[in-house]
Order: sequence, then structure tokens, then C-alpha cells
Amino acid sequence: MNEIVMKKIKQKIEESISNKVEIQQLIHSLSKIDDSKSFALGIIIGRIYNAFYYQTKRILNRDPTDSEFEEFLKFIKDKKSELEDLW
Repeated sequence: MNEIVMKKIKQKIEESISNKVEIQQLIHSLSKIDDSKSFALGIIIGRIYNAFYYQTKRILNRDPTDSEFEEFLKFIKDKKSELEDLW
């Protein structure tokens, strides 16, 4: 993926998880369904994936490629400890 595009996508992902209060409220309100850490992490990853997918469509005017998706998964894996600090 073009480095500039990936930088912009990562910026939007960071913005999507920067509001800890909003994420904590979402997790708290859904904790009646499941209060496990894996459920909370799933909510956060869902938000991030949405930002990744939307920004790829918006910037590149297409769906992410398999390679870009693999890069996204690596990004998530590298950020896992930071993501767990959101709740």
C-alpha cells in the first residue's frame, strides 16, 4: 500500500480509538451481553476495522487488498497492548 495512504489510514484509526470515554461507555453499555475482555477487545477491533475499511474505500476508491488486510492485521497485533488499555 502506498506509504502516504497507509499513514492517513493509521491516523484515522488512531482517531477512532482516541476517545477512551466513548469506548468505555460503549463497552459498559454492552457488558450486559458479555463482560469478558475478549468481547471488549472485539468492540474496539470492530471500530478500528470500520475505520480501516472506510478509509481504504474513501482514499483509494476500492476495497482493501489481501495484502493491505494483512498489513492491517499486523497493525492490530502490534497495538494489542495499547488496545487493552482502552477499558
